[in-house]
Amino acid sequence: MAGAGAEYLASIFGTEKDKVNCSFYFKIGACRHGDRCSRIHNKPTFSQTVLLQNLYQSPQSAAQVTDGSGSAISDVEAQEHYDRFFEDVFLELEKYGEIEEMNVCDNLGDHLVGNVYIKYRREEDAEKACKVLNTRWYDGQAIYSELSPVTDFREACCRQYEMGECTRGGFCNFMHMRPISRELRRELYGRVRRNKRPVYRSPSPPYKRRSTSPPYKRRSNSRSPPPRRKSRSRSPRR
Repeated sequence: MAGAGAEYLASIFGTEKDKVNCSFYFKIGACRHGDRCSRIHNKPTFSQTVLLQNLYQSPQSAAQVTDGSGSAISDVEAQEHYDRFFEDVFLELEKYGEIEEMNVCDNLGDHLVGNVYIKYRREEDAEKACKVLNTRWYDGQAIYSELSPVTDFREACCRQYEMGECTRGGFCNFMHMRPISRELRRELYGRVRRNKRPVYRSPSPPYKRRSTSPPYKRRSNSRSPPPRRKSRSRSPRR
């Protein structure tokens, strides 16, 4: 009987039938109730996925939340702004390991707005990135990263949103994942990752490049060690 009970608990873990563990946190790595949730948020000690909380600041979403009106920025300008952000973050986080996929939430709820999910191929790379990113800044704001239980984004995303039929809008409790342009997706995901040589880009891309001054900064003021002196070669004694 004990074995059957354990099997049943394992089968319902993270589902709506589970009355102990929060199914929303298990599926999307966030919960609208936060610390006040009556169910347990089981934070993983190891995972392929890193969550950067509320990192993306959408100009359109900011205007909608502030006064409820539409943004003065056009859809084309908003997509260019998003593509620049996505490319900048992707290329920076790729330094810690191979990225399988990266997703950004377009939701308006406090627990999902601007969340960035990065799924690495190796758990060790995700752990390393998570530790380092908690000491970094991006575009004037501190980065808050944690390992996320989300590894299957098909279960986390809102299927009605993908079909254009979500009635809850930006306050839906499932992920509304904002897509990047096809050209940028082809460039970032189409590269051969095992080739570490610089990537040669098209001379006339359809979207604007990010600025030359990176927005990333370290939180600490530690100085980098001085360069090593070159050792002088000595001629052999006769």
